[in-house]
Amino acid sequence: MQFGRTFEEFTVGDTYKHWPGKTVTEYDDHLFCLLTMNHHPLHLDRHYAGSTTDFGKNVVVGNYVYSLLLGMSVPDVSGKAIANLEIESLKHVAPTFHGDTLYGETTVLDKTPSRSKSDRGIVSVETKGCTQDGTLVCVFRRKVMVPTRDYVAARGGEQPGRPELTEPAPKGGK
Repeated sequence: MQFGRTFEEFTVGDTYKHWPGKTVTEYDDHLFCLLTMNHHPLHLDRHYAGSTTDFGKNVVVGNYVYSLLLGMSVPDVSGKAIANLEIESLKHVAPTFHGDTLYGETTVLDKTPSRSKSDRGIVSVETKGCTQDGTLVCVFRRKVMVPTRDYVAARGGEQPGRPELTEPAPKGGK
């Protein structure tokens, strides 16, 4: 299974549709809010959200939506990355609610070989996320430093550091 891409494998204009999607539960949203100390009642208080907001129900915290979409893109985009360099823009276009399923896709916008090191390059991508009915909810652009094939080969290939399976010696000493 491929995990990420080398610089040579990116083609400007290609779009990767990330699979599978993720259904966002109330528990997911609340846990993320608690872990990040975001205690806004729009995300945590059903009564507040239902009775005092335009949405009429809890809205999933936007940074969780972004984080899910970023995570979905890793196998296709940044699984081999040397570094994530920059988030150029992040837009929350529409709300995500508990029970929505998010799907993502990423388009390669540009790629530039490194000027200082020949074993890497910078890839610019745009990731879009939508809900199960196709509603666009989030768009972000980022730059990722990715290795060339030579870089990967010099560091152990596709799965560096992975040990080889060794079978135990059969009983009886043979």
